[in-house]
Amino acid sequence: MGKIILFLMLFVGLYAQVVDGIAVIVKGQAITIYDIQQEMKKAKVDAKKATSILVRKKLEDIEIKKRGISVSSTEVYSEIKKMAEKNNLTLNQFYDAIRSSRGITSDELKKTIKRRILNQKLHAAIAYSHISAPTEDEMKDYFNLHKSEFKNPSSFEVILYHSNNRQRLQQKINNPMLYAPDIQTSEQTLPYNKINPKLAQILKDTKPNTFTPIVQNADGQFMSFYLKDIKTQQEVTFESVKNQMANAIMDAKREQTLSDYFARLQQSADITVLRMP
Repeated sequence: MGKIILFLMLFVGLYAQVVDGIAVIVKGQAITIYDIQQEMKKAKVDAKKATSILVRKKLEDIEIKKRGISVSSTEVYSEIKKMAEKNNLTLNQFYDAIRSSRGITSDELKKTIKRRILNQKLHAAIAYSHISAPTEDEMKDYFNLHKSEFKNPSSFEVILYHSNNRQRLQQKINNPMLYAPDIQTSEQTLPYNKINPKLAQILKDTKPNTFTPIVQNADGQFMSFYLKDIKTQQEVTFESVKNQMANAIMDAKREQTLSDYFARLQQSADITVLRMP
């Protein structure tokens, strides 16, 4: 009898510890205090926001399973290959770059990409029947409200750094005062309308007085541009940015549809909050 009582006491004690570690239960699935604390660090948000993010993820997981959505290893490999090619790297170079810059292993990267593709498929399935292409009037209204967002620079004032050695170029970027005679530099003015559209977008996304990511040119050289200044922006016409506006409106509609969908799902779901960090 004494052994049975001792066993029950141990079982109850272990069960209490498990329950103590659980913060929220979403349709029978647990979110722990540790999960919330890790999400707070990762997303740099408070406990309430971190919990909201994790509840959304649990609901997404439940929806993915319910709809039978899956992702093959081939799809994951294809996506990673595209990312590597976009950065002018081989797969092994890309894995090494991710590992050194973010501390993520190749297996962790594959899991992240798989999750992203699953979510993309889920979001597409939810939004497909709920959104329609924007009308001409919608685009005109959007253009009038967001006109400044579609202005393009006239030119970029840059210093071009280029080398045959990617690692040396990265060292120079990390330490601009580094003496590196093997790295060539030249000051240039790049007209927005005359440079490669991909380069134009990279420069638009770069803050003044910082370097762009390293890119590779047609001759195999590695390049990075130090952006000194962006010259006066040009006015744009409605017709010239029509496609951009259509995409922007569709993206906004998609985000609103998903937000509304999961808000309704959260209101109707069986969610129990036990404790918060």
